[in-house]
Amino acid sequence: MDSPSVWTPADFPDPSLWSFDLSPAERQALIDYGRGGTDPRLRSQLGAGAAQWTQLLNAGPGFVRLRNFPIDELTDPQIERAYLGLGSLLGTPVGQDRDGNILSHIRDERLPASPDVRKYRTNLRQDFHSDGSDLVGLLCLHPAKVGGESRIVSAHAVYNEMLRRDPHLLSVMYAPMPWSRNNEQPPGEPEFFELAPITDIGGVPRIFFVAWYIRDSQRHDGAPLLTDDQLAALGLVETIANDPAFYIEMEFRPGDVQLLNNTTVLHSREAYTDHDEPHLRRHLLRLWLTTDTPQANELLRSGIPVATGRPLPA
Repeated sequence: MDSPSVWTPADFPDPSLWSFDLSPAERQALIDYGRGGTDPRLRSQLGAGAAQWTQLLNAGPGFVRLRNFPIDELTDPQIERAYLGLGSLLGTPVGQDRDGNILSHIRDERLPASPDVRKYRTNLRQDFHSDGSDLVGLLCLHPAKVGGESRIVSAHAVYNEMLRRDPHLLSVMYAPMPWSRNNEQPPGEPEFFELAPITDIGGVPRIFFVAWYIRDSQRHDGAPLLTDDQLAALGLVETIANDPAFYIEMEFRPGDVQLLNNTTVLHSREAYTDHDEPHLRRHLLRLWLTTDTPQANELLRSGIPVATGRPLPA
């Protein structure tokens, strides 16, 4: 790969290259929209910025951070409305779970660790992965007391490094692997599906990677056994992605919005410790978006229900 989507931290010596402060006018437009304002006014105030962010997401490095989202001026329902309004400038929101919920609350729900509990509902580390949509957005309402750092890596830089180190293991990623559905499947359907982590769309490698879903498939009767080469390929992706020479660590503070292209950027989250007070605990709002220009494998563009073999509910 030779494109702006191939990068390392050395290409971004200054966070100002990918971090944007919302202007007072942009903040006010989001406040007005959150309080019931109209879509045309929102677009008139944020249209130029959204066009720039879209260019960076879809034809550039694949990530941006917006700062100063007006969470301090809005109630919780107004924050959600304003956030969906922002997302509508970049794509179309899609469901994130079996119920088709458009927004997910990313916080530790104090659930026991289990393959059937999605990791965003815990405080556990999430290794590098992608989500089930063209774009993913995370709005920080409260950061963790300690930890919870977000790291991002160029999936295409990882691709190139795999090609350099072991072309055979890269080719293994183009073959179907079993994925656990982690109890998101409709009644009576298999507990796993098969999909290659890398497919070429328009001559460009499109990467969908959640290694623990693939490894978790081995607990299901009938799932194909992972080969030594497949396990080695998954491990090589993780080894490269976790090398500080490849990833950028992105700070989250209240009002930050991280936007990522899921096919060109992998992201991870470090484990964290929360505050004792419930209202201070780490809390992010996640948004999944499809775009007018499809980025991902069609099976993966419309959220979790599509990956389980059925369309989103109406």
